[in-house]
Amino acid sequence: MQKGISQIAGVFTDPIIVCPGGWGDSPPARVKEAITLERLIEQMKAIKGETATGTDAEAMWYLSTASLNAPLDSDWAEIYQYAFTQVYRRHKWGEIPSDLTVDKLDNYRMGKYLHFKHWIYDHHIRGRHDRDRAERREQKDQELARQSTEQPALFKF
Repeated sequence: MQKGISQIAGVFTDPIIVCPGGWGDSPPARVKEAITLERLIEQMKAIKGETATGTDAEAMWYLSTASLNAPLDSDWAEIYQYAFTQVYRRHKWGEIPSDLTVDKLDNYRMGKYLHFKHWIYDHHIRGRHDRDRAERREQKDQELARQSTEQPALFKF
């Protein structure tokens, strides 16, 4: 039961994974909303027994931040355009210029993309577990501190 609650809460509180380098710490509001909504959809799929992955919006944002650090190669540029196309259409953010639209990836690139989405999911789950562990450690320390003030030592050496 607690795991299920943690998973649903994680939809809203898990960190958004970005490419290291100082970019992307504060995505635009519509990107945050898209990530949250898509995470919720993924979580519902996981409850039905499907394997959860990162979302198209998370992949789009990560690749966007990565492209600010270094140019993307042709594979990753096309994967980024595919994720961009999926997110823009799903959330109805407007028209996409035809030269930026990628509707389908070949098998090789789709494999890379799916592997990447699993990597993103693993990293934001790891962030949740680290946060939960830190909270439990803090609660334990507070409980020990409370006990030591309520129950003074019988013998001090």
